Amino acid sequence: MAVVATGRSGGAGSALERAPENPLTAGLERLPVPPTTLVIFGATGDLARRKLLPALYNLAHDGALPERFHLVGVARRERAHEDYRAECEQAIRRFSRREPDPDVLAGLLEQVKYVSGRFDEESVYERLAQVLDSFDERAGEPLNRAFYLSTAPDFFATIVGHLGDCGLSRRAEAEVRVIIEKPFGTTLEEAHALNRRVLSVFSEAQVFRIDHYLGKETVQNMLAFRFANGMFEPLWNRNYIDSVQITAAEDIGIGTRAGYYDEAGALRDLIQNHMLQLLCHVAMEPPVNFTAEEVRNEKVKVLDAIPEPTPEEIPGMAMRAQYSSGHSGGEDVPGYTEEEGVAEGSRTETFAALRLEVDNWRWAGVPFYVRTGKRLARKITEIAVTLKPVPHLAFSQDGSLGVRPNQLVLTVQPNEGVSLQLGAKIPGTRMVIRPVNMEFLYGAAFMSQSPEAYERLITDAMRGDATLFTRNDEVEAQWRICDPIVQAWAADPGPLPLYEAGSQGPEEVGALLRRGDHWRAI
Repeated sequence: MAVVATGRSGGAGSALERAPENPLTAGLERLPVPPTTLVIFGATGDLARRKLLPALYNLAHDGALPERFHLVGVARRERAHEDYRAECEQAIRRFSRREPDPDVLAGLLEQVKYVSGRFDEESVYERLAQVLDSFDERAGEPLNRAFYLSTAPDFFATIVGHLGDCGLSRRAEAEVRVIIEKPFGTTLEEAHALNRRVLSVFSEAQVFRIDHYLGKETVQNMLAFRFANGMFEPLWNRNYIDSVQITAAEDIGIGTRAGYYDEAGALRDLIQNHMLQLLCHVAMEPPVNFTAEEVRNEKVKVLDAIPEPTPEEIPGMAMRAQYSSGHSGGEDVPGYTEEEGVAEGSRTETFAALRLEVDNWRWAGVPFYVRTGKRLARKITEIAVTLKPVPHLAFSQDGSLGVRPNQLVLTVQPNEGVSLQLGAKIPGTRMVIRPVNMEFLYGAAFMSQSPEAYERLITDAMRGDATLFTRNDEVEAQWRICDPIVQAWAADPGPLPLYEAGSQGPEEVGALLRRGDHWRAI
C-alpha cells in the first residue's frame, strides 16, 4: 500500500471524536475513491509544489485517499526517486494548510515514483507505462489512472497525443481520466483545436478541465443558497434584482509569472474562465437534478444567452488598464512595464472589466458587471447581488444614511462566507436608518478550516464526478464571448489607461456602469 490513508490510529475519525460536537457538521462525509494511480506531468513545477502535493497530503491526513493510491511525477529534469520524494516532502512542509504528521507524510511518499524526460519523447511514456503496470501487478488488479497535466499549455496536445499513441488512454477493467489545467487555449480557434485533439484520444467523460474556483466552498454553496432556501429563489430574477457585480481583485503584482501573464493578460487569465463560471452559478436555472451533465447543461444555457460582442459594442461594454508604480502592502512597488520579465512597452492589460447581459426571461435588463485586476487595494473575490430599492423612501431625517438597496454578498476569498445587508434603525429617539450586515462565515459556522479547492477537485476527478469541471461546449462558449474583445484590443493602437498600484483601479471603469450604479469599494 503506497499511502497510509488514515495516518494516525483511526485517522481523521479519531480527531473528530475528540472535537466538540457540532450539529452543523452532521452529514459531512467523504465519498469513497476507487484505487487510483495519479500521474502529475510537470511534477516539479510551481503548481505541483504549492497546490497539488499539499492537497494530496491533506487528503491523506483526512483519510480521503483510497487505500491503494500511488503517485508518479513526470518532469524534464533528471532525478532519482528518493530525490523527488525529498522535494515532495519539502513542498508539503512549506505549503500545506496544516502541520504535516510524520506518519501520514511517510505513508504518502513511501512509494512515490519519478519519470524524467521531455514530454515529446516516446520513451518517457514507455517508462511510465512500465511503472503503472508494476503498481497494477503489486495490487493484483488494474488500478484506475488519472493523468494531471500541470504543465505549460503548449504541452497539452503533445502529452495527450503520446498518451493515446502509447495505449495509455484506455485500460481494461479500469477507468482512465485526464485532468487539464487552464488556460484551455488562448483564442476560440485554439480552444476548438485543442478540444478536437483531446477528444480524438479521450472521450468527453474521461476529460476533466479544471477551474480551481469551482472547488471553493462559497462557489459550491451558491447553488445551495439559491435552490435550498425559499427566501432567495422567488427574488432571483429581473423583477427584484437590480444588478450583479463580480469582483476578483488582487493586491499583488505578477511575481514570477511574467512569461505567462504578459502573453495572457487579465481578460484571458481570469475573466474567460473563473469569472464567467461564477456568473453561470449566479444566473443558471435550477437543474433537474445535481448530476454533472444537468448542472453543466444549465451553465451552457447561460453562456449561450450572453450575446457575442460586436466591434461597435466593445468600447462601451469592455475596458482595460495597466497598473503604474505606486504604494502597495506598505512599500513602494514598480509599474507593470518595470516588472522583471515584462516586455518593454508591453500593452498587456492588468485590469479588465466587462458589462454583460444575459438575454433570457429571468435576467433580461439586469447588468452583470465583471472586473478583475492586479495591484489593487486588497485581495478580494466576491459576488454582490443588489436588489431593487424599495419604492417609498420615508426615512430622510438628518443624520440618517438613508435606505439603501439590500445586497447579498458572497465572499469567495479570502474569508469565505455570505453577508446580507439590511436597513436598520439606529437606537435613539429619531428614525435614523443605517445599513447593517447579517453574516455567515464558514470557519465559524462549521468549526473547521475549509479544504483547499484542489483537495475537492482532485478527489472528484479520481471519483469520476465532473460536476465542478467545465465541458467542451462550456469552454468554447466562454471563448465565444471573450474572443471578440481580445481581437479588438489587439487591433487597438491607442494608449492604455493607467491606475496607480494600491488603488481602486482606473477611473475610466465607471463609464461601463448604468446611470445610478456604483462599483463596490475594493
